[in-house]
Amino acid sequence: MSVDCITVGNVFSDTRNRLASHYDDNESKAMTEIIFEELLKMDPVDVILRKDNEISDFIYDKIQKVLVRLLADEPIQYIFGKARFYGAEIKVTSDVLIPRPETEELVDIIVKRWGAKPDLSVLDLCTGSGCIAVTLARVLKFPVVTAVDNSARAIEVAKENAALERVKVVFREDDVLTMKPSADTYDIIVSNPPYITPDEKKSMDANVLRYEPASALFVPEDDPIIFYRAIGNFAKDSLKAGGMLYFELNPLFHHRVESKLRSLGFSDVEILRDMAGKERFGIATKHPN
Repeated sequence: MSVDCITVGNVFSDTRNRLASHYDDNESKAMTEIIFEELLKMDPVDVILRKDNEISDFIYDKIQKVLVRLLADEPIQYIFGKARFYGAEIKVTSDVLIPRPETEELVDIIVKRWGAKPDLSVLDLCTGSGCIAVTLARVLKFPVVTAVDNSARAIEVAKENAALERVKVVFREDDVLTMKPSADTYDIIVSNPPYITPDEKKSMDANVLRYEPASALFVPEDDPIIFYRAIGNFAKDSLKAGGMLYFELNPLFHHRVESKLRSLGFSDVEILRDMAGKERFGIATKHPN
């Protein structure tokens, strides 16, 4: 594109077309809109109304640099350092996973069950960006929320997200595979742990494999429910009577997770499907002995 054609409309069309060579039409459109919102503070209506306005060389160069990164499969959330989650904007870096819509569904399941009850004690294990812990601290009524991760860098990101939302969350660096239980402490324990096996890499997107932290994604091929077993053991002692355990699951192993939870003595074990119809969530209740 020649310099004298650097208008909002031309650059928008050029950006979308270049992205469309690498991403599908919906993705390329959404990414282009995000670029213009972030770099020019223009929503889609502004782009139409101001299509003949010129773009400065400085901003044009910024757009080109973002394009290079996107065409190398870097997630746009890492490029701009933020993602949307449950009606809020959270910070993300390459030290944490980008929150998925399925995880929003998991939060919604908890909120619908517990949203009217105050003063809950909540524990989020494998917290990552803190998206679950911070959201529950924001939307539940006066909860006491604790969040645990084994990554110091992830904990720092999560702390920033709690500060951005002005909520109180106690963060702790610890290994959920070896944590000692705390008897009858929590009303809710929730976790979205690593659950993808190495064999599944062949069907995964390049942007995930190249840029998102492998330690937050993958589990051993020969023990895909390692985190569910450890957290289940922790939860059976640490939940209060009537407390509930919530998991995000790998649909390939939902039967094994359900069987393990039942063997640990949990009752009312449920496997729920996500919006795509996949067995994505595990819920278990601890009843009095």
